[in-house]
Amino acid sequence: MCGRYRLTATDRVRARLGLDDDGLDLKPCYNIAPSQPVPIVRQFDGHRILSMARWGLVPFWAKDPSIGYKMINARSETVAQKPAFKQSFARRRCLIPADSFYEWMKDGPRKRPFNIGMKDDSVFAFAGLWDSWEPPDGPPVESCTILTTAANSLVSALHDRMPVILPPEHCEAWLNAPASEASSLLLPFDPAPMKRYEVSLLVNNPKNDSPECIAPLVA
Repeated sequence: MCGRYRLTATDRVRARLGLDDDGLDLKPCYNIAPSQPVPIVRQFDGHRILSMARWGLVPFWAKDPSIGYKMINARSETVAQKPAFKQSFARRRCLIPADSFYEWMKDGPRKRPFNIGMKDDSVFAFAGLWDSWEPPDGPPVESCTILTTAANSLVSALHDRMPVILPPEHCEAWLNAPASEASSLLLPFDPAPMKRYEVSLLVNNPKNDSPECIAPLVA
C-alpha cells in the first residue's frame, strides 16, 4: 500500500516528467498524508499539465466526499472492475510525482517507519487516477488515488504491497494508452535502483513536515 510519501526535489519535477509551464509553485513536502492536496500530472491535447488534487479519490457519483478517506489506494488487480475506480481507470489516469514513500515494519507492538526511494534520490511517478466530484453547492472537488501492486524484494520485508512506480518509458502509455494496455504497466518496480532505510517516529505524525522526517535513524 501507500499511505504516506514525500516530494522534496520540486525543482526537478517539470524536467523529469516533461511538463508544460503551468505557473504552479510547488513547495517541498516531507510527509504527505491522505486528504492533503497533492500535485498530479494529466495530459490534455498533447500537453502535460501539473495541477493539485486531494489525495483520496471521491468518485463523481459519490453522495459524500468522506468516501475519499477509504480511497487513497486502488489495487491494480481489481481497478478495472471496482465501481469507484473503473471509469477513472478507463479515462482519467494521471502521474503522481514523488521522490520517496514510507512503509512500516511490524516489530512486536511497535511499527518502525522506513523511507523507500531511488539510490540517486531522483523524482519518479506513481501510477494514479483522478476524478471530479461536484458538491450540491461550491466548486468541483478534484481528487486522486495511487495504484498498488505486489511488493518487490526490497519492500516485501516491510509489506506485501507497494505503490506502482512507472519507469520513465511507461509514463506516456499510462496517460494515453487504452485501458487494456495500461493494465500491463501495473508491475512491481525493479528493486535494483532503489534504496530503503529506517527513519525516526517523527514521520508517524503528519503534522511533522521537515527534513528530519527523512533523516536516517541513528541507532
